[in-house]
Formats: sequence, C-alpha cells, structure tokens
Amino acid sequence: MLIKEYRICMPLTTEEYRVGQLYTISKHSHQESEKGEGVEVVKNEPHEDPVHGPGQFTEKRVHLSSKLPSWARAVTPRIFYITEKAWNYYPYTITEYTCSFLPKFSIYIETKYEDNCGDSENIFHSDKILGDHEVSFLDIAFDEIPERYYRSLEDPRYFSSVKTGRGPLREGWREHTKPVMCSYKLVTVKFEVWGLQTRVEQFVHKVIRDILLIGHRQAFAWVDEWCDMSLEEVRVFETQMQVATNQKFGSQDP
Repeated sequence: MLIKEYRICMPLTTEEYRVGQLYTISKHSHQESEKGEGVEVVKNEPHEDPVHGPGQFTEKRVHLSSKLPSWARAVTPRIFYITEKAWNYYPYTITEYTCSFLPKFSIYIETKYEDNCGDSENIFHSDKILGDHEVSFLDIAFDEIPERYYRSLEDPRYFSSVKTGRGPLREGWREHTKPVMCSYKLVTVKFEVWGLQTRVEQFVHKVIRDILLIGHRQAFAWVDEWCDMSLEEVRVFETQMQVATNQKFGSQDP
C-alpha cells in the first residue's frame, strides 16, 4: 500500500471549481471515448449519506486496454476496464477504483476542497495514515506533463481568460493570486502481489499525478466555456455528454 497526498491549487473559488470540475470531466470523457475506449457511464444518480448528507453517486467503466504499458498489456485481457465509483458530497468526495480481473488492486481517493493556497495541514485526520506520508504540491502552470498531452492552448503560462481576466499564471502565482482554492487529495494505491507491488503502486501514482495535472490545466483553460453556467446547467450538460459518450459504447442508457 502506497499513500500520497496531492495538493492542486487553482485560480478559482471552490464554488466556481464545482461547476468547472463537472464540465471538464464530462467534456474530457467525451473527447477520449473513441469506439471501445474511454469512459462509459453506468450510473449517475442522487445519493443520501447519513454523515455527509445529500450528494451524487456515479459509477463508470474506464476502458484502458490501449493505454496500458506493454508489460501490463501482456497480462491483461484484450477487453479491459476499471470500475470507478464516486460519491460527491461537495466539498468532500470519495472515489474508488477496482478491477474484477485484478482483485488485489484498488485505488481509494478522498478529496477536500478549500478556499486557500494549500496550507491546511492534516486536513484529513485519517486513521489510515500511519506516521508521515508524502505531500506533493502540483503546479498546473510549471510542473511538466507528458509531451503527448501538451496543448499550447491549455498552457496556464500563456492562457488568459477573456471572461474572468485571469491568467496567464506566473512563477509564485499560488501565493499571490486571488481567488485561489486547493484540491486536497489523499490517494491510497494497493496492489498486493508479491514481486510487482512496488513497481505497480509507483506506476499508478505517476499516472494519477499526470491525470491530475492535465485535468486541472484543462479546467482552467476551458473556464470561459463554463464560468457562466449554473450548477443546474452543468448537470444538464453532464447528462448530454453522458448520453453522447455512451452511444460510442453502443448504449444510450446510463
């Protein structure tokens, strides 16, 4: 088991981010869902929790066959997907990933969102953390992403929002930008297979880091597309993208 905490700041408020996150996930999933690959939505429905109150539950199938490294493709079936289950009680969310083919593999992510620059310590107060765990600050503007994912129009160092006037982001922007918010993510990766555990857990954390950077860069770069939307409007957009994406998998029904 390998636990890391990621802190990703954005030049947004937490309320703005709530809309931007839903918009970005929906648009990105639709873009990535080529025939037989990408994200298929199985469930998307209201959910009530006795502790966290009203929220939204989603279940998705993340089809990954062509995106696995060669050493992983060699030991996985041709048709391969990971199940994502998410409970959104914003500003607190839980996401878990499992795979029926790999019962000893799982990813568990707790996320909290706050209007600050990432300076809240021990925000999770988690019993799962024994001793110190690694805390990584991810900078959407200046941390490197894999070259194949780079888009100049999505580079926060050069992007300037027409509608909000935010950007480009300069060195040290996290300390000097208003508004600013932070996504705190406590990520637990488990792959309890002798001889492969360390390699796989480290690889998965590297993938998660890249996904977090790319997704948050897009959320900011697309801000002019979603900043005027209400939560209700972005939920409608989410449903429309869900139907369009599922059509690529031969199913309209979530």
